[in-house]
Amino acid sequence: MAKILAVATHATDDPTQCTLAFITAIGALGAGKEVTLALVGEGVYVAKEVIAKTIHGVGFPPLPELIEKVVKGNVPVYV
Repeated sequence: MAKILAVATHATDDPTQCTLAFITAIGALGAGKEVTLALVGEGVYVAKEVIAKTIHGVGFPPLPELIEKVVKGNVPVYV
């Protein structure tokens, strides 16, 4: 099985870039791949719920919805 590492390096500084890592993780889950999510740099701020609630990338669902899918998918998240 392929292993995917999705890396979030942004948070409120670039909401769309931040969201892409979560979209990648969710897509990998849907494709039956083993996926892990890493939060680095500015990305670590989304570990705070108050920050995550403010992030909504252009053309994507709000970040809290994506985080919920990542949690339900039991994706390991490294900070």
